[in-house]
Amino acid sequence: MNQGGKQNIRHLNLSQLEQYFQAAGEPKFRAKQVYEWIWSKHARSFDHMTNLGKSLRTKLEEGFSLPALQVETVQHSQDGTLKSRFMTVDHHMVEGVLIPTDERKTACVSSQVGCSLSCKFCATGFMDRKRNLHYDEIYDQVALINNQSLENYQKKLTNIVFMGMGEPLLNYANTIKAVERISAADGLGMSPRRITVSTAGVAKMITRLGDDQAKFKLALSLHAANDKKRNAIMPINETNNIKALTEALNYYYKKTKQHVTFEYILFQNFNESTKDADELVKLYRQVPADLINIIEYNPIDQSNFSKPSEESTDLFMRYLEAHKVNARLRRSRGKDIDAACGQLANKGK
Repeated sequence: MNQGGKQNIRHLNLSQLEQYFQAAGEPKFRAKQVYEWIWSKHARSFDHMTNLGKSLRTKLEEGFSLPALQVETVQHSQDGTLKSRFMTVDHHMVEGVLIPTDERKTACVSSQVGCSLSCKFCATGFMDRKRNLHYDEIYDQVALINNQSLENYQKKLTNIVFMGMGEPLLNYANTIKAVERISAADGLGMSPRRITVSTAGVAKMITRLGDDQAKFKLALSLHAANDKKRNAIMPINETNNIKALTEALNYYYKKTKQHVTFEYILFQNFNESTKDADELVKLYRQVPADLINIIEYNPIDQSNFSKPSEESTDLFMRYLEAHKVNARLRRSRGKDIDAACGQLANKGK
């Protein structure tokens, strides 16, 4: 992204920075200093680069932009979850969440401003997609949420999930580049195995992940194990049906040897019967899945779905367990601040 006709300095690699400094008559080592400031130290402006002379900082300011995300608001849930609304340089809003538990500190980040998939249970799906986020904007979310974790819990992030606003695989290049920068030794240094990218199911891009030998974890937002029901709540299934997804996931596993996770939200009187559980078991056995996350439904204003009873949820879980399925019931966090799964829609105060 160019700002005021200036090139975003974070869109230059180290070699390009070295060429710039040499052409400007500056020592080559300045490139590494600047590179460390913009990635490892997460500088918010050129003035933060205190080991550079004032004249050099001025020269960088005149020649480049550094359009870092700004934190507009932070909401604190009673359960310790923090939801942040971030503002981009062109005044779009995206949301990210810090989800703390005793064992983990997880950042849930967005990949797009809004979403184009129109899933019927997701607040973001009722928004228009304004644009993709650039990889440095995704990186900013992680860096800022990591700071929040350190400030509030004195611990760094342990995990990152691309489960916020948008469909990561429809912003493929920026998602891949963001993971690369987050996991790089000269970035945030997080293991790719602690990063999960969640997709609503873009079959050709899942195949591409296999070809590209993706190192991070992949999760499929399934929510129904037959095409009729999935079409009703996830329009993307009309062009990426379960058969196509099954083939793509098997191809992905063949190329990467990495299992996938299914995500399955329970909706009352829709997908929580024994028949639904049986269909889920059968699909689980057709693909290289190692886990099904059963997720509590979190109500949104635009939808009439409701959460099943505890008894119905228990029956569903027991059916999966009886059929040797590795399933985990994921309790929602941050519901009181609209920070739970499916609730992100820029409603923060």
